Amino acid sequence: MENADEGRIRAVPDLVREITRRLGSLPQVISIAMGGSASVGNADERSDIDLYIYCPEPPPLTVRADLAHAHDPSPELDNQAFGPSDEWTDAASGLSVDLMYWTPSWISQQLDRVLVAHLPSVGYSTCFWRTVLQSQPLVDPTGWFAELQASARRPYPEPLRWAIIANNRPLLRDAHSSFLHQIERAIARHDPVSVQHRVSALLASYFDVLFALNRVPHPGEKRLLTIARRECPLLPTDLEALIGELIAETPPPWGDGRLIGGAHDLIDRLDELLSAEGL
Repeated sequence: MENADEGRIRAVPDLVREITRRLGSLPQVISIAMGGSASVGNADERSDIDLYIYCPEPPPLTVRADLAHAHDPSPELDNQAFGPSDEWTDAASGLSVDLMYWTPSWISQQLDRVLVAHLPSVGYSTCFWRTVLQSQPLVDPTGWFAELQASARRPYPEPLRWAIIANNRPLLRDAHSSFLHQIERAIARHDPVSVQHRVSALLASYFDVLFALNRVPHPGEKRLLTIARRECPLLPTDLEALIGELIAETPPPWGDGRLIGGAHDLIDRLDELLSAEGL
């Protein structure tokens, strides 16, 4: 097996070493990297293993099926819901594996989008940047991933920071189509599914603003409060309590106004930080 750093390979589970041996030897595979909590030492007993297989096209399904069936009698192969991927659980160790097949051109475009063009999203603007930064290369015979990762190691672009805040902050409550206004309308028509959906969207944009404010690449969907507490020096007062109260008030009934009031309180605290930073 070709790899970028044999010393680091020894630190990963034997199951991962087997996968990289099997898939890393295929001619179409350019690089394999381990991401997620396992790559940064945050994994627990419920964490899966995220492996990113970079290749112009996924390896043959027969090869992937042989690998999966050696460990799991009922793997989920060629899942297209979030891009080509295989998901299965190793019967011997209990480890769940998520193999994602990304093209080199696609991930390069995702980095250029934020690091060069400084284009924001509605929530999660910089999560692919963080994925590359925190990935642990396992197979990289040409050095392509090492070069990509080196290019990603740069200071947080200030134009990107401003763009993310400018794009997401109005969506919290100021814009006509803001998430808070949508929540109010959903409450008025007693639509609990829409309330839940819009509260989640509000929190997604809220954290996009918060991480951008702190010049921290977005960590994705999991452990947001833990990571914000650990990595963000600028935090709204009582952030965890306010979010906990907001989530607790999301199910009906909503007659006492606590959900809307809680959303305003949460946004007010963020605005205090933005004002203090001149943003």
